[in-house]
Amino acid sequence: MNLYAEAERLAAAQALAVFGAFHAAPGDDLPEDAGTVLLFGPDEPGFWAHVTSAPEWADGAPDPLDRWSDRVIGAMARALGGAAHFPFGDPPHRPFYAWALRSGRAFASPVTLLVHDRAGLMVSYRGAIALPGRLPLPAAPSASPCDSCAGQPCRAACPAGALTPSGYDVPACHSFLDRQAGENCLSAGCLVRRACPISRAYGRLPEQSSYHMGLFHR
Repeated sequence: MNLYAEAERLAAAQALAVFGAFHAAPGDDLPEDAGTVLLFGPDEPGFWAHVTSAPEWADGAPDPLDRWSDRVIGAMARALGGAAHFPFGDPPHRPFYAWALRSGRAFASPVTLLVHDRAGLMVSYRGAIALPGRLPLPAAPSASPCDSCAGQPCRAACPAGALTPSGYDVPACHSFLDRQAGENCLSAGCLVRRACPISRAYGRLPEQSSYHMGLFHR
């Protein structure tokens, strides 16, 4: 079985896509037989309609997206003979930011957020699967998409001045979201993320961004 192709097939059935992969190295704190780690993110357009039709969205329990991810990616891992890992749950937390950079398909953007070759600044990871053996992997981009981005609009997009090339002022962001001026960011998603040309072409719905912003600002 071609495990990489099978992972892509299983992911597509759940409106997910392989968002990158890397070969494990000593010291990664992964299962002893782990040789390859696959990262999974929303396959847009269509992810939000798919996940909000799942049972987790109807049972009234908290964190439906995380519980859906745990169930679906956990089942994928078992089918592939690997182990699932998630960017949520109890500590110790997995280093998804570093894993994303190692995949070669995500980069540190001019505003420090991750930027992905397909999802842009809207990149998110629902989980990862560590598989045995060093699988052949597709070639990754040779450079960050930001290097060829005309004007890099993300640099000046934050109306609160909280997310800039000099860093992320989280208290200033929350303070802005508390005011009426921040309603657009809360209801449709971070303006910095939305300014990214790749993000605009990715197809993520405002409803999904609103869900995440609500969790961030609760």
